[in-house]
Amino acid sequence: MRLKLSLIPQNGKFSRPNKHAVQGFIYHMLKGTEYGQRHDQPKFKFFTFSDFFVDREGKATFLVSSPDSGFIRALQSAVKERESVYIGNDEYRVVEIKKFKLPLRNRFQTGSPIVIYRNSEEDEYFKLHAHRDLWFFLERLKDNAERKYNAFYNDDFILEGPLFDRLIPKVRNNNKLDVYVKVVKNGVPFPVIGSNWELLEKERIEPQERKFYRFIMEAGLGEKNSLGFGFLNPIRGEGRA
Repeated sequence: MRLKLSLIPQNGKFSRPNKHAVQGFIYHMLKGTEYGQRHDQPKFKFFTFSDFFVDREGKATFLVSSPDSGFIRALQSAVKERESVYIGNDEYRVVEIKKFKLPLRNRFQTGSPIVIYRNSEEDEYFKLHAHRDLWFFLERLKDNAERKYNAFYNDDFILEGPLFDRLIPKVRNNNKLDVYVKVVKNGVPFPVIGSNWELLEKERIEPQERKFYRFIMEAGLGEKNSLGFGFLNPIRGEGRA
């Protein structure tokens, strides 16, 4: 399930919020609900959010997704009670809040960079441009997705075959494949490195795999989902899975 949030900065000037500030906003909104302790729970948080996109009128919109529909409903109820909200130090007027579901399809693109570790013990991120190991990237994504799915559903599902059959990375203007995002936590900045994708395609999603692919569509791919990484959008124009 997904929640669309459209906001207008009260000072009339949009400054892209830091991802840690957006995460903090979500946790703050959930205080007093059954999800109020989600921040303190170990391991997977089972939600992610997209990057912001801004229209010509200055309205800033982002999406929150989760396989837990109760999580989305609780967030929607909390935001609906307010005319304005704070993300970091900036105040925004809430102009639209909409809960919705999307049909599962077999083609996706990223709404925020996908992040995986090459070596988590050394805090080393996988860099698509430098490491050039697509097999490692796919295997690590698949393993991470299976672990999250099995933790959420208390299952032991294993996906047969590759996670995706066709991948097209999004190349930036400087011909770079990797995206460096500065995240600031408690005043301390640190870089997170990921990659955006024009296409992530599974040629055929079998009936027994649909629940799994719907889960990753809403929970996000890779690491640091609750910091707004790994957000997926199904691509319209193709048949449903």
